[in-house]
Amino acid sequence: MTLGIVLRRASAAPACKASPGRVGRCLVLTGVVLGATAATAVAQEPSFTPLPPPSLNFYGVPGLLDMPSGEMLPDGQYTTGASYFGGQSRLTLTFQATPWMSASFRYNGITPRSGLMFGFPTYYDRGFDVRFRLMQESRYRPAVTLGLQDFVGTGIYAGEYIVATKNVETPAWGSAQPGKLKLTAGMGWGRLGSHGSLGSTGTRPLYDPSGTGGQLAYEQWFRGPFAPFAGVEWLPNDRWGFKAEYSSDAYVTETQTVDVFDRKSSFNFGVEYQAAPRTRLGAYYLYGSEFGVTAQFQLNPYHPVTPMAVPAPNPLRHRPVRAAASAAVWSTGWAASTETRRDTALQMRARLEPLLQQDGLVLETLDITAASAELRFRNLRYRSQAAAVGRAARALAQVMPASVETFRLVPVSGGIGLSATVIRRSDLEALEFDPQAAEALLAVTGFENAGPLATTAVFGTDLYPEFSWSVSSYFDPAYFDPDKPIRMDLGVEAIASYRPAPGWVISGALRQRIVGNVAGGRPSNSQLPHVRTDQALYAQHDTTLNTLYVARQWRAGRDLYARATAGYLETMYGGLSGEVLWKPVSSPLALGVEANYVRKRDFDKRLGFQDYSVLTGHASAYMDLNNGFHAQIDAGRYLAGDYGATFSLDRVFDNGWSVGGFFTMTNVSAEEFGEGSFDKGIRFTMPLGWFLGKPSRKAVGTTIRPIQRDGGQRVHVPGRLYGQVRDSHQKVLEAQWSRVWE
Repeated sequence: MTLGIVLRRASAAPACKASPGRVGRCLVLTGVVLGATAATAVAQEPSFTPLPPPSLNFYGVPGLLDMPSGEMLPDGQYTTGASYFGGQSRLTLTFQATPWMSASFRYNGITPRSGLMFGFPTYYDRGFDVRFRLMQESRYRPAVTLGLQDFVGTGIYAGEYIVATKNVETPAWGSAQPGKLKLTAGMGWGRLGSHGSLGSTGTRPLYDPSGTGGQLAYEQWFRGPFAPFAGVEWLPNDRWGFKAEYSSDAYVTETQTVDVFDRKSSFNFGVEYQAAPRTRLGAYYLYGSEFGVTAQFQLNPYHPVTPMAVPAPNPLRHRPVRAAASAAVWSTGWAASTETRRDTALQMRARLEPLLQQDGLVLETLDITAASAELRFRNLRYRSQAAAVGRAARALAQVMPASVETFRLVPVSGGIGLSATVIRRSDLEALEFDPQAAEALLAVTGFENAGPLATTAVFGTDLYPEFSWSVSSYFDPAYFDPDKPIRMDLGVEAIASYRPAPGWVISGALRQRIVGNVAGGRPSNSQLPHVRTDQALYAQHDTTLNTLYVARQWRAGRDLYARATAGYLETMYGGLSGEVLWKPVSSPLALGVEANYVRKRDFDKRLGFQDYSVLTGHASAYMDLNNGFHAQIDAGRYLAGDYGATFSLDRVFDNGWSVGGFFTMTNVSAEEFGEGSFDKGIRFTMPLGWFLGKPSRKAVGTTIRPIQRDGGQRVHVPGRLYGQVRDSHQKVLEAQWSRVWE
């Protein structure tokens, strides 16, 4: 992850994305931010408002100690749970994707007290969980949840369950608020049915640690012995929690196959303390022999760390009533000829630019007629383009002649207009103080194709050529090496960009590593061409050229966007890339085609190439679904020469949060692919403004794969079109329209 300050005006930095040698890099920053969040929250006491419950168990999902509960997290909640007991460590990321469904990714480490486990001194394992709410809690009935644990992975923690939880109010204890008693009972299969079984539902296939894992083990689900579990949690106030449970997990592998710990009892006990609104700590005594600890961090897009402080917008200047004003005020004589129109546009530009600059906007072009004005602008500050549109409209109302009634507001990215929001000036004036101002303005606002740039438009002052640069620190982690789960490189990065004309950019990045051990990672054992698994070899040199490319993007026709890029595209590949995207402003559907011819770069990441080259490309379909869900399908040829498709689903929040997952199926068999069987992962993006409490288009995020292999891999090309275009089109603008008056 790179942290630094751009020393001259430049476009907002893109969200941090996964790339070779960068897998999980922003997860480290997430931990830093979470720690800072906790410290900030403590500093703000005695005002204490914890995030909505429930608490997490040792598996990082809502539950008691080792057993799950029937509760769901609040919608959109993102949690990190870290736990340890009896030679076992677990790190879990959980996301409440909808009010009724959550998904988790877990990284486990098991260290026997003596000997090896499956040939390793510490056995590391990755897996996914999913939970579904079957019944919501009411006055008389409990919440009921069905869960699949480690359903995609090697299966060492595989188990299924149906569990119910009922909340009962109790008298207050050291607080003005009443306490709460949570009663939980459930039935488990797999691991959760291995102790105290009441019966069996067929034969369950045995766990095979020698397999590649990573596939859906549906032949195991709800098969084999089943056993009950139960527990209670008492929350006397908003600080403390006390837990006790009866566990149905016999820990057969950890106590009988290998010697990890002694299981002497089925009863577990614990106490938890809410140290800060987003941080909960716990200590426990488990299975009659072991002490354990947890740390739970919870974030929610709807509950920012710091309340957003948005600078006050420019006031809306109302025009004088036409009947009462002098004829000169509403005169259109200034638009009588092309020369006078241009002179007026230059005068308006001089007055408009400082107003826009105050709001973090850059005037790209301005074109005016007697009755209309089209402003094309860059938004460098606001996550919401609707907020930028509202501020741009206010600025126009400040300076435009009274006869100018229609405003066309066109956000620009990379020199191309993305859409046109058409607002009547009289509607702005009439609705400014309306109780339903946002909804009323949306009802009379139009969204159109940006169209070609008018030949009479005047450009912003000193826009091109533009040069920007930055020098900053970076850190590059590498995760999930069986010998050392976390490796890290740290150093200094210099980035420079030159924009000679609209739509053109020349950019490059140099790095100087200061310290690190990523180069000590395991060598690749892949049967496929090593298109991604040579990460350790690419980390052998201290001074590297990470990227150096030239790119152009333009409007290729109505609803068509195009991009061409050439150079050293990323750390592992260089070559040529071309893309065309069809995306009507009002349509939730977009279609795209991308083709790339790339060569594998030398391991020193300088100017040379290796012998391996490949023609790769994809046809893509993008769909904006309801409630912020976004689906994507990419079908084509991947870097290893394999053919297939990638399926993605993300939930995107109006404030810039995004969490999702993907999987790729190609003609590579599970045996050829290796451990994990096929490519899959989760990804997230968190806006910096959510943490900092001030508007920002910057974000941090990453893609986390359970294991990095060579099948189903794509080249990372800077400046892909869809992400630029989508945020300025009708569906997103309407979803964020409440911010238009901010």
